[in-house]
Formats: sequence, C-alpha cells, structure tokens
Amino acid sequence: MTAACTSRRPGCATCLRAQSACICQWITPTAHRVEVVVLQHPLEVANAKGSARLLCLSLAHSRLVTGEVFAVPALQALLTAPLQPQAATHRPKHAILLYPDTPQHRAPGLPAPPVLASALLRDPSQLRLIVLDGTWRKSRKMLYQNPLLQQLPRLSLQGMPASNYLIRKAHRPDQLSTLEATCAALMQLEGSVGQFAPLLRAFDGFVAQQLRYRTK
Repeated sequence: MTAACTSRRPGCATCLRAQSACICQWITPTAHRVEVVVLQHPLEVANAKGSARLLCLSLAHSRLVTGEVFAVPALQALLTAPLQPQAATHRPKHAILLYPDTPQHRAPGLPAPPVLASALLRDPSQLRLIVLDGTWRKSRKMLYQNPLLQQLPRLSLQGMPASNYLIRKAHRPDQLSTLEATCAALMQLEGSVGQFAPLLRAFDGFVAQQLRYRTK
C-alpha cells in the first residue's frame, strides 16, 4: 500500500502521515461484527483530508486496499476470502456494496444490482461491507471498471443528517465521508448506534485538527 506521507519529514509508521500531522490520537478501537473492506482510489492515498485510514485503524475486522481496476481473482478474494490469512476456519462472507442504486447513471444494458435479501441481515457476522473510497466520479468509475462489484447487492443510506465533514466540498448536505458513511451502514446492519458514537466523536476531532492546519 502506498504511504500517505511521501515527504522526507519524520513519518508515523501507523497512520503513515508526517509526525507533525499524526492522527493516531483519533484512533478509536470499535467493536463490530460486519467485516469492512475499503477499496481506495489511488488519488485518495495522499489526501490529508481522507478518513479511510482512520476508519480502518479503528475497526479490527477491516482492510484497506488501494487500486482502481482490480484483477478478478484478487477482487474475488477481497469479497469472500478471510481478511486474516492465518484464519483456521472461514465461511465465505456475503459481500454487500455500500453504494446507492442510481438507474440514471447505469451503463446501457447493465442490469439492476441484485436485491439485498432480508435473510442476509439476520447474522451480521456473515456480512462483509465493501466501501469505495473516492469522489463520486472516481467511485462511479471504479464501479464500472470492476464488473464483480456491479454484481453485489447494495446498501443505500437514506435520510442521513448533514455531514460533519467540513474539510471537503460536498455537492449535497447529506454526502458523507467514508468514515461517516461506513459507521452509518454498520449501525444499520448491526442494529446498534451507541457503539459507533465514540468513533464518530473522534472523527470530529480529526476534522477539527485538519481545520486548524488551514489557519496556520
């Protein structure tokens, strides 16, 4: 994975940022049953405003992978294979894509994504949430360029409050950061809100830290 800190300044080995901009204080270990795989667009890696790495450092059952077009075997493994190679036993997970179904942006001839079966939601520990980390345009391109992602049932967030992600421009008030959107999805899938509140509060601290850099 490409390091987010590419300068010659001393870097943090954990968050991969310059030590002067380290975000490790905001890492908040959070219990969760749904596994999370974040597919990060390469242009997001060095973006100091990105929240994906903080998210994955806080979620034990998660993985952050950088790329735009993935080889089919590699992507299939990310959808179903164990996140920890040393796992003794493993039942293939049911992958769900965190992405809205937008018929107006569907390529001609492309079928609608499969319906998310309610039976899949009965056991969150058997689910794996796939998250695309990038701008709307970049994530849509990633979706089109990886047909396996198009075949996944989708989870669409509805009625979300305005984002606290004040360090990046959004086209709509309800557009969320990767961390916020993933937490909202996990709340929905696991039927729990309180366990993710500390991570969201830490995210607010991360945003405030980035805002302070703007005034220096």
